[in-house]
Amino acid sequence: MSKKVCAVIGVGPGNGVSIANKFSEEEYEVALCSRNMEFLEKLSNEINRSYAFEYDVTNINAAEKVISDINETIGTVDVLVYNAGAGQFANIDNATVDSFQNAWEVNARGLFLAAKSVIPGMRAKGSGRIIIIGATASLRGNVGTVPFASAKAAQRSLAQSLAKTLGPENIHVSYVIVDGVIGLETTKKHMPDKSNDFFIDPDDIAESVYFLSQQQKSAWTFELDLRPFGEKW
Repeated sequence: MSKKVCAVIGVGPGNGVSIANKFSEEEYEVALCSRNMEFLEKLSNEINRSYAFEYDVTNINAAEKVISDINETIGTVDVLVYNAGAGQFANIDNATVDSFQNAWEVNARGLFLAAKSVIPGMRAKGSGRIIIIGATASLRGNVGTVPFASAKAAQRSLAQSLAKTLGPENIHVSYVIVDGVIGLETTKKHMPDKSNDFFIDPDDIAESVYFLSQQQKSAWTFELDLRPFGEKW
C-alpha cells in the first residue's frame, strides 16, 4: 500500500497543529508548512511522520517549489489543507491599502497558487482532496472587517470555482466556515468571563477536516459550518 500524504499550509498553534496531529494519527505522512521553521522543526519532533517545510504564502514563487519538495521528499500530496489566513479587523476609515492587499495575498492568492501546485499531482493519481479553512466573514462583511471579509469572500468564491472544475476529476474541494473563537489557552486567558463551551476546540475542527477528506464521491460536502452552540448566527 502506498503511503498517504497530507500537506497542511499555515501550521501554527491551534487548528494547524491539531489538523497535523489528526492526519498523523490516521497514518498520513504530514508536511508542516509555515514561515516559522523553528516552530515547525520542534513540532516535527513531536508529531510522528511529519516534516517541516518553510513556506511563505505571500511569496508567489514559494508554492511550486515547496510542493515539489514535498512530492520528492514524502510523496505526491493526496490532501491539501489550506489553513493560512490573515486580515486586519478594521473599518473603511482605519483600513490601509497594505492591510487590504495583505489579506487578499494570504487568503485568496495564496490558495490560488497552492492549488495550482498540487492539482497536477492529484490529476496524475486520479484523486485528491483540497480543504480550505475559511470564516463566517466569507459570507458577510461587517463594519470592522473590511480587509478580512473581502479577502475571505474572494477565497470562498475561488473554492467554489475549484470545486466545480475539479469535482468531475475526482478531486474533492471543500470549504470549512469556522464561526467562533478558537479555544487556545492564550485566548481563554484574554476572555476569562467565557466558559469552555463558548470556544471551538481545535481538535474538534481537525476531526471535521479529516471527515471531509474521507467522504465518498456520491455524497461530498462543499461547505461545512462549524460553531459552538453559544455562537450567535
